[in-house]
Amino acid sequence: MDDISNTEQAIELLQGLGLKEYEAKAFVALTRLPQATAKEISDISEVPRTRVYDAVRVLESKGLVEIQHANPQQFRAVGIDEAAETLRVEYEAKTDTLRDRLKEIEPAPGETGAESTHEVWALTGRTAIGNRTKQLLGEADDEVVLILGSEAVATESLLEALAEAGRRGATLIVGTVSEPLRDRVESTVPEAEVFVSGLEWLHGSIPNDDTEITRILLVDRSTILVSTAHDDDTSNGGEQAVFGRGFDNGLVTIVRRLMATGLLPVEDPGIS
Repeated sequence: MDDISNTEQAIELLQGLGLKEYEAKAFVALTRLPQATAKEISDISEVPRTRVYDAVRVLESKGLVEIQHANPQQFRAVGIDEAAETLRVEYEAKTDTLRDRLKEIEPAPGETGAESTHEVWALTGRTAIGNRTKQLLGEADDEVVLILGSEAVATESLLEALAEAGRRGATLIVGTVSEPLRDRVESTVPEAEVFVSGLEWLHGSIPNDDTEITRILLVDRSTILVSTAHDDDTSNGGEQAVFGRGFDNGLVTIVRRLMATGLLPVEDPGIS
């Protein structure tokens, strides 16, 4: 990746973390120099010189830039690791505050917030689906059955959430599509019973179908999440999931019985 692409991506990421365009450009410029004047920052950042001072003052207030009050003034960026940590803490603090404010908003009149046990909902994006998976693992009381159809979804945070469910006393049954992934889960989550799945339809054996089943999660036999992705799409938005609750929810019942055909430890109590 060339320097121009790196610079553009860094500026976009900084803007995503709350910096305005000129602030992001000025900061990236300063990371390329040991120290600089406003004119030097303007020359390599395309920020008008008259706007550099405003941008740098904001960066200083955020702890990202140091100022030497000489004539002319000199500016320098803090270390990259220090800057990244400062932005991470600020971003997390804002996220925490947002969560608190949203929880304090009262429901609209007449809305109970109750979720029907016969509804099925869709969710898109690997990050969002991963977060929902961890949330559901956090709700597990008795049993978790998790099929990992892709190495990419077996993140450290997901495996830690799985291990935490086991520490709370939930039985953990994990199927994987490969032996290396099985070995990794076994070493990370020793509480789990882990095996290479016998579900043939999980492996994409249908001709002309490049859809990959990335994860199947069954929590306490009454909550289900199934996600898929296309083999040629590894982007964050490439994964899609459906989600449902309720022991008699149609989706839950179907998937529970399908899993029982290939997972011997799991028996559907609805089957006599």
